[in-house]
Amino acid sequence: MMTSDLLLSQIRGGRLRIGIGTAEDDRKVRLSCDQAEPLGLGEVVIYHDAQQLAEDLRDGKLDAAVRGDMDSNEAMAALRQVFGVKRVLRAAFLEPPQGTMFLLAPVGIDEGWTAEEKFEMAWRGAEILRRLGVTPVVGIMSGGRSSDMGRMAAVDRTLEDAAVVVKRLREVGIDARDVQILIESAVRECDVIIAPDGISGNLIFRTLHFLGGGKALGAPVLNIPRTYIDTSRAKESYVDSIVLAAALSKDGMR
Repeated sequence: MMTSDLLLSQIRGGRLRIGIGTAEDDRKVRLSCDQAEPLGLGEVVIYHDAQQLAEDLRDGKLDAAVRGDMDSNEAMAALRQVFGVKRVLRAAFLEPPQGTMFLLAPVGIDEGWTAEEKFEMAWRGAEILRRLGVTPVVGIMSGGRSSDMGRMAAVDRTLEDAAVVVKRLREVGIDARDVQILIESAVRECDVIIAPDGISGNLIFRTLHFLGGGKALGAPVLNIPRTYIDTSRAKESYVDSIVLAAALSKDGMR
């Protein structure tokens, strides 16, 4: 299991160039850059233009990028255009108080509504954990227990999706488990947790982070070939997101 402190200890700094986006008022982002400087990660460059940030990431001028408090719609539109993807798939690194860190997906309300998307997010999320030196256990959630089958069509669909996704993940060598609706067990056993759909995933994220005091380091974009960390404008500091970007960049780990 991974913790944010353990992640920080694995960073190899000094050679990286990380871009971070900012809104018109860039004071919070500049403060985060100043606070990250003593960590020795390398150079952190501030961008006001979402398109330029995405293009420089694609072209290898940056080792990784962080959205910062740049407008979400502009940032995601730039990623779709520059990397040629129809939809941006993300998974959020969360760490409950006194708990271990896990990767949660989907967190966008329009993501994870099909078994195919859930499989892709689980598979790509597992690959991210492997880059951090973790052999991942993946938990696939549904809208109820298996004994609830037949009570409601919407719940039945999530139960059926979970069974399909678990089977496919096991076929490609991933330790996958059908955790049903039991998130309280999943957070103790799993490194990657796939929510039943994007709405429930977003609610889990908001409940844990904004109400429960859990850490939210950021959400790596899963379906582009470069490291881009999506973040919330509500974050007070982006230092942990910069650290995560460094860790996931090709040359950022020991």
